[in-house]
Formats: sequence, C-alpha cells, structure tokens
Amino acid sequence: MTTLPLSQLSLLRKLQCPSCGKNYSPRLLQTFATCCNQPLVAEYALASEPLVVEDTGSMWRYAHYLPLFDVKNRVTLGEGLTPIVEWPTLANRYGLRHLLIKDESGNPTGSFKARGLSMAVSKALELGIEELVIPTAGNAGGALSAYARAAGLHATVIMPKDTPEHFKETCEKYGANLIQVSGMINACGRIASEIQAKRGAFNLATMKEPYRLEGKKTMGYEIFEQLTDQLPDVILYPTGGGTGLIGIWKAFQELAQMGLLSPEKFPRMVAVQAEGCAPIADRIRGVQSSPEDYTMSIAYGLSVPQAFAADLIVRVIRESDGEVVTVSDREIIKGINEIGLSENLSICPEGAAVWEGLKKLISENKIQPSERVLLLNTGAGYPM
Repeated sequence: MTTLPLSQLSLLRKLQCPSCGKNYSPRLLQTFATCCNQPLVAEYALASEPLVVEDTGSMWRYAHYLPLFDVKNRVTLGEGLTPIVEWPTLANRYGLRHLLIKDESGNPTGSFKARGLSMAVSKALELGIEELVIPTAGNAGGALSAYARAAGLHATVIMPKDTPEHFKETCEKYGANLIQVSGMINACGRIASEIQAKRGAFNLATMKEPYRLEGKKTMGYEIFEQLTDQLPDVILYPTGGGTGLIGIWKAFQELAQMGLLSPEKFPRMVAVQAEGCAPIADRIRGVQSSPEDYTMSIAYGLSVPQAFAADLIVRVIRESDGEVVTVSDREIIKGINEIGLSENLSICPEGAAVWEGLKKLISENKIQPSERVLLLNTGAGYPM
C-alpha cells in the first residue's frame, strides 16, 4: 500500500455505456448513457500496483480511484471508513461460524447515502452546477441536503408523503426545498425530471448520473482492506436502486485489474428485496411485472418499483453466482426486534431485512452456516 498527499489526481479515464461500450467525456456534464438508456460507468487507467491511498480519515483515502480531478472541490463531512463488527449472540443462536456486519449507521446523516452524495455533490461543484434535485425514499434526501449546504449549492428533495417525519425534518434542517408527493419513488422521479428539464437542475436520481455509484463503491475498497486475508464467501445487500450492490462489485473488479484480488475470491452477491416490492427478484424468476404491481415497504429504501440500473443489478447477481431473496414487512419488524434485544443495536429496516434474508437462505441450504457471511447494515434506526 502506498500513501499519497492530498494533491493526488484521479485516474479517471472515461465514462462508458456498459451495454454497447460507447465512451462519454468525463470532463463534461453527463447524466446517463443515452445511446442505450443505461447508467454511465466510470473507467480508470488502472495497472498492477499497490493500493494507493491518501492519509485522510474518510472514504476519500481512495481518491486515486474516484472521479474528482481537483481536491479543492472535495465536499466531505467525514463519510466512510465504517467498521466491520460481529454479532456474537445471533451467530451462536443460529450456529453461524463467521457472521460479520459492515455498519454504515455512523456515516453523516446516519446512512451509507453519505458516500454517494459526498462524491456526487463534489463532482457537481467541480462541473459548475448550482442547483441539484433528487427523488428519494428517505436517507438520500437528508444526505443531499447536508452536502449541498456544505458546498453552498441549492437542493430540492422530492419525497413520498408517507415517508417518516424524521427524514423530512433532516432535509428541512439543512435548508433544502422539500416537495412531498403521493405515491412511491417512481412518482418522485417524474417530478425530478420535470424540474431538471425546466430549471436545468442536475438530477441525482439513482444511477441516472455516474458519480453516486463511485462514492458507494468505496464500501468495496474498505471491505477489501479490512478483510483482505479472509474475504467473505457471501455478501448480503438490501437492494432498491442497487447502487451499493453494483458499487461493491465494481470495487472488486477494479482491485482485480490492479492484481490485488483474484476473481476466484470474489464473494457471491445476494440482493435482498421487500416481498411487496421485488422487481429484481421477479425478473430473475421470470415473472412479468410492472411498477403498479408493487407497494411501499416499511423498509423505504427497498421501495423502488423500477430500478434504472436493473440490468447491472442482474449482471452482478449472475456474474457472482449470487441470489435474490425477499422478506416481508412482518419479518423485517421481527428482525429489528431480534437484533435490538440480542445485540443492543437500533438497526434500520433495510439492515433487518438483510438479516432475515440470511436466515431464509440458510434454511434453504443456499448459504452454509460454516461460510463467511458479511451483512450490510446501511443505516441507523429511526422512529417508524
């Protein structure tokens, strides 16, 4: 591992369509790959070398592999470098030999969304953008509000009316313009697109710009550094829009390009979805569905009836020999209570969903109790 000063520049080379391979300039304002209606993916000039990191206490230690060209545009509140911990009581109860949890609850504004929004707001600042808009089911709205305020940019957050007050109050505390709408996040997305078209605001909808993904992939780099000698056999991730799942897998692929990780050691990736809103599970299982078929879950981050990055999510699951598992709201509540009583941790519903998904896959013999399992808890608990 090599440590560099804060002036180290990004190795970003191009933005690319993952479907047809068309390249887009990383020096210009880009949204998604209009050629194939797919997310744009950042590609770097990677070579076999030690991992190059900055001596800084945030996810920006991986700035070499992030798409910001000038450190003066960095907007950071100390996001990332979250711990990997154990749940010994639950591991013993269910006969699990290696149960690990990457706990994202300590991030600014209480969730992993801080990673993606730190990166996206920093890049917006670098590109000269003054107004940002985001559709959100909860945590992303608060994160954008905080980072936009830190950057001196205007933010509009569009959120379902049924979202808990905690999320709305966070947005308003940081001075964002909060718009509440009836329906799920897809309805919020339509309004965000209208604001983008009318006012020229940069739309930070999940995977409709290339930078939130890059912030989220730092979870994968951290997992590699924290568990290099014993990477997990399987990683379970709560999957709505899928940015984190795709990002972790992207990090592993980049590490392999640098000769630091063998593809044979890549974990299986498991997407956990809500039973009432499981478009990826339906697609994997060959079930025809439409956004209107789905309902809101108490795990608001899983209430995404139509993921723009669905093709990439499915690709990760298949390339990793992974799975999709669904859990009910009743199971999620059970998981919140069990984790709280057993491990003294107030966990977000999405994190509880992952725990319940693990139990289900063990009962189906799709994960063995002897395997090294890593769960992602994506945020702190909140009043429901």
